Parts: sequence; structure tokens; C-alpha cells
Amino acid sequence: MNFNLSQIPDRNVKPRNAGITMVMDKGLSVEEARNFMHATHPHVDVVKLGFGTSFVTPNLKEKLEVYRSFNMPIYLGGTLFEAFLIRNQFDDYINVCKEFGVSYMEVSDGSINIPHAEKCGYIEKLAKHGVVLSEVGSKDATHIIPPYKWIELMRNELEAGSTYVIAEAREAGNVGIYRGTGEVREGLVQEILTQIPEEKIIWEAPQKAQQLYFLQLIGCNVNLGNIAPNEVIPLEAMRIGLRGDTFHLYLNKETV
Repeated sequence: MNFNLSQIPDRNVKPRNAGITMVMDKGLSVEEARNFMHATHPHVDVVKLGFGTSFVTPNLKEKLEVYRSFNMPIYLGGTLFEAFLIRNQFDDYINVCKEFGVSYMEVSDGSINIPHAEKCGYIEKLAKHGVVLSEVGSKDATHIIPPYKWIELMRNELEAGSTYVIAEAREAGNVGIYRGTGEVREGLVQEILTQIPEEKIIWEAPQKAQQLYFLQLIGCNVNLGNIAPNEVIPLEAMRIGLRGDTFHLYLNKETV
């Protein structure tokens, strides 16, 4: 930090296993990625090249080198994994990850239906090649998964080899763990937390109100994902009580 300030919560430092900020890169240029890293890299733990953008991003290898120069893990969006899978190109997906030096991989089934035992099989196979993040939840807002099923799916995927399970919300934050309005399905979230360790879950939370909810519920070291590049610094300030929304969260009551 740039100066001393008392009553700041203990924020985990990198490399950290909890308190992760996962950022979604939806098509930054090479220079934009470099500027983004210069401005925020101490506060970013992993970058996702969103959905299928890596297929059409110019100068992809050059951009990945920028991220590597900052020791930043990157992975290709789960939608791309599903695009390979539905075309019967699973082995090609592994080869692409190897070719581009991508050692983090996302396994999701938000756009296609994959029998869960089969999904866990893909997780197990990919875990031999790198770090697996598996996403639970559908991108279809009409597909409501009951809490017990979320817990079962998350538990099985962690047992299959996922390092983290991602709670689906899409880039807009209006499906999965959220209602169409963006409101948190609080009962679902709290029931999940009775069975799944909080440090193993990355909550997709693109909206500020969603980020605030999880900070108040779990604390400054909650894992949050689908953060926009220009929201990293504001989020980090909010994590430690230096934004109006969390200003009083960590202050001793007698000093307020």
C-alpha cells in the first residue's frame, strides 16, 4: 500500500488461495492488456478470455505473453470449451491449451447439456494437464437448479479435480445465483455455504451490489469473478473498507 492506515482488514497477498479476483478480458488489445496489468496486477489473480473471444482476438499469442510477463494465469472461457466439445474436438482443446501455453482450464456446461458424470470425467482428464476451474449453473434463466443440486454438483466437481468451482452468473449477473433483476438468491447462496468451503467457490459478481453482498457475507477475502478490468481498483478499495459502501465495515465501533 502507498501509506499507513489503521483498521484495514487483513487482505491475503499473492499468491493467494482465497480472496481471488478473476477478471474477464472480453477483447483487450495488446497495449490495453499491458496497461491493465501495469495498473492492477497486484490485485488480479487470474484473467479469463471471455466466452469465445480468444478465437477471434488478433495477436493472441502476443497478448498472452504480456500476461505471462506479469506471472498472470489466464484461461479460455468455458463457452469455448463447450464449443470444442460439441464438435467432438476435446483433444483439440487440450492441444490448443498446450500450444498457447494455457495451464488453467474451465469446464462448463452452461450452453450445452453434458451428463454430470461425463463432465466430471473431463475435469479429471484436464486436471492432469493443469488447474481446472469448473462452472456450475446454467446460462438459461428458465433453468432453475435447486440448492441441494448445486451442492451435489459442486462437491462432485471438486472431488473430480477442480481447484475451484465457479457459481454461474454470466457477464451480466442475471442468471444462476442471481434473479433476472441481478438480485442475489440469498437462500441458495447461504445453503451452498453450509456444505461447500467458501474458499473453494468463485462467485461471479459483475455488479457492484453483488460484490458488496459477498463482501458483507464472507469478508474481504471472498473469491469474486467476472470483474471488468476497469473495476479492479474500485473493487479492491471496497474489499478493505475504502469505498462508501464498506466504509464502516471494519472500523472499531468506539472510533466511529
